[in-house]
Amino acid sequence: MHTIEPFYNWQHLYQANQDPNSPFYGREYSEFEYSNTIYNYYIHPQWDDIGSDTLYIKILFVDYDEKYAIIELIGEWNDAINNDIMLLKRDYIDELNLQGINKYILIGENVLNFHNSDDSYYEEWFDDNENDGWIVLLNFREHVLNEFTKARLDYFFISGGELDDFNWRKFSPGQVFGNIMKIINKRLN
Repeated sequence: MHTIEPFYNWQHLYQANQDPNSPFYGREYSEFEYSNTIYNYYIHPQWDDIGSDTLYIKILFVDYDEKYAIIELIGEWNDAINNDIMLLKRDYIDELNLQGINKYILIGENVLNFHNSDDSYYEEWFDDNENDGWIVLLNFREHVLNEFTKARLDYFFISGGELDDFNWRKFSPGQVFGNIMKIINKRLN
């Protein structure tokens, strides 16, 4: 797991630790000191600790004019034990919402499992985005999406179809956003 780095090809466009509006503003990273773990497996030091023992994130890009954020995740999304959605929502998403962000692209290729608790934070996040906002689950593993569906949380997200196998790395952040908007608009029409 220590070799899985957050996507870094957009760092010349955006770095959360250099954005004064970011909840990670001012964070310093090491390339050599591995201190964070998921189940005793060290992870790359570029991932951001959100207070969970099993879930880490990286805000890859934020566009305050278009009101979207692209966030990559790694680990196990565990609401049953760690209440990861509460940590994510209260400490990070709420901060982005205050800056006007209401469209979220969550990249879940490295989310290995999901364990449900209740839907209150998901419902709140969904309600916060009601004015033309949304939450997209991009490239989540099939069994993780099935767990979201089983927990009846799929109502709060846009996922499936083209979003399950989207080659986002070959695009710029604006192109990723534009392509996802096309997918969403096509579904609505």
